[in-house]
Parts: sequence; structure tokens; C-alpha cells
Amino acid sequence: MMYDDIANNPLNPTPGIIINKPNGDDVYKGVPKDYSKEHVTPDNFLNILKGNKQAMSGIGSGKVIDSGPNDHVFVYFTDHGNRGYVVFPSGELMAHDLIAALDEMYENKKFSKLVFYLEACYSGSMFHKKLKTNTDIYATTSANPGEPSYACYYDKKRRTYLGDYYSAKWMGNSDAVDLTKETLMKQFQIVKEEMNTSHAMQYGDMDFVNDDLDDFQGDGMGSVSGKSPEEYRGEQITDAIPSPDVELNILHHRLKDSASLAERQEIAREIEELLEREEGVRKTMESIVEQCTSSEEQKNRVLKTRADPEDFDCYKQAVKTFSKTCYNLGQNDHALRHVYALSNLCEENIPTEMIVSAIMKECARID
Repeated sequence: MMYDDIANNPLNPTPGIIINKPNGDDVYKGVPKDYSKEHVTPDNFLNILKGNKQAMSGIGSGKVIDSGPNDHVFVYFTDHGNRGYVVFPSGELMAHDLIAALDEMYENKKFSKLVFYLEACYSGSMFHKKLKTNTDIYATTSANPGEPSYACYYDKKRRTYLGDYYSAKWMGNSDAVDLTKETLMKQFQIVKEEMNTSHAMQYGDMDFVNDDLDDFQGDGMGSVSGKSPEEYRGEQITDAIPSPDVELNILHHRLKDSASLAERQEIAREIEELLEREEGVRKTMESIVEQCTSSEEQKNRVLKTRADPEDFDCYKQAVKTFSKTCYNLGQNDHALRHVYALSNLCEENIPTEMIVSAIMKECARID
């Protein structure tokens, strides 16, 4: 699955080409696109994962992971996220729905072993205290449950960041070493040790973490250089920034590099508008919280606490209502910063109906 809005984007100075590191090779040409654009949804993702051919009939290529009890399955997911969910261009995948799908795959003997690499802010919250330790599923994430992940490799020509720190580290390792000699655990340890930003985490079944990467990645041929794990040293990354700050940082880079007064004034205006939009989101959420709380003390507690969500039925309804009626979370990084407050409202035992009503009332005022 890929949304496929980069290669031929008008802002891409190299049409049809995507790179994911400085001076990197084209990683777009020849890559299969079974599902793109409107087909990149949480429901489709879960149906593909579970091998539900009937559900995917007539959608995209219709391909699913048609696996069985002797198969090794490797899943890599990257997008935005927050506590208890990751976002798609349209729609959110809640942690409990992902775990339910993985449990179903285990019960239906859809794999012998499954490895899941997840890149997203707060990605640890998708598995923390949720993924069982005896279902032959091993997961690693780019961040712990309470922190953002980081972008890296700013490219002046393309005026954007080319990669994400965690992904750059594990892919760099896989590209360089002999996959028949590197293990899942060794790769995780390398990634964890080399990251000096967010904290890579691991969850689930640890019984097979010493299996070779070759069992899950690659074609059995190692790599071009085929370095031994002992020889490998990752590339130093010096420009990592929190993913939620990417849009603003790109504008500041453009402002710094601009030689034209008119262009600098235009970029300064864009920065001002961006900050105004973020302030608008903050005020919207504060108003929703104010409508649902009974005291200033409770309001402040909801707005300032960063607790892990526990009432997932309430949280799911609140998140999806907010994303549908206020700000599409898959297309609005500013809104992602504030959704934790909805979880806190649920944890205060405020009725779901009251939260949903406040969201709809407040968001009806948004232009």
C-alpha cells in the first residue's frame, strides 16, 4: 500500500523519482502499487493482513497476504500516529483493532512467525500492554508510548525531509549487512543504540528474536556489501527533528535559503498562517473540553495530563468523530497534537455521548 502522492507531485523537482536518503537511489521505480489513493484505508489494511480475499475483491489489485501455518510474515507500516492509534490519509486504525486482527490471524494459523515494524509518533502505544507474549508475533516501534518519532535527512533541492530516523536506521542496517548473519535482536539493538532521539521499543514474543533477518527480509542473498554484523556502522544522522515539527521546520529552511525579499515575505506569511491554524486547533479542543468538564480543576487536568487510553470504545468514537467533523487527522498534524485530551475525557468517565455531542457542536463552527 502507498498513497502515491510523492513521485508525481508538482513540488517534486525530480518527477517520477523518490529517494529516501541523501544521494540515494530511486526507491519508486518498479515498486508494486496494489493499493493507492482512496484504497489506502484502515479497513483495507486489516483485510489484506488477514487474507480476506472476499472483502478485497474489486478493490485495487485484490491481493491479500495469503499465508498459512508455515509462513513467516513481515509487516512494515509508516505514517503518523498518537496514543492508541495510527492514521491513514483518511481514517484511523485503533490499537485494539490492530491487536484483534493479529489475534485473529494467530487463531486462524495465518503464520508461523510474524514480525511487525511500526514507524509513527507514539507507536509504542499500539502494542504496549496489548500484544501478547505467546502468539509468535514480535514487534518493534520507532517510539515509546509517550513520545513522537523523528524525521531526518532534510534535502534542500526537494525542500523536505527524506526519511524517518528509525526507518533509516533499520533499512540502512538491512541494506549493508549479510541478512543470513544478522538477527532480529541484533538489528533492534543497533537501531536502539544509534537512535539518540525517540526510544525504539520491542514487544510481543521474544522466543525467536535470534532468528536471522533473512527469514523475514530480503531474497536470501544477503546484500551487495554483505558486511558482517560486527563490521557494520550506521550512517550518522545530525538533523533529526520531531515529526510533528516537520512542516514548520521546512518553512524555516525555505526562509533561510530564500534569496528574494518577495519570497521571504511570502514564506513568513505561510509561517504565520500555520501558527494561526495550530492555535485554532488548540482553542477548538479547549472549548470541547470546557463543555464536557464540571470545574476548572477537571478542565486543567484533562488538558495537561498525558495518560494512556484505557476506555478504547469511548476513545475510538471520540477520535473518529473529531477526525470526521473537525480536522482530518490523516491530513492535519496540528490536530494530532491535541487528541490526547479526548482520551483524558474518556478516562474521567464522562459519557461518550456528551463528548461526541461537544465535538459536533464545536466543530460545526469551523470554517
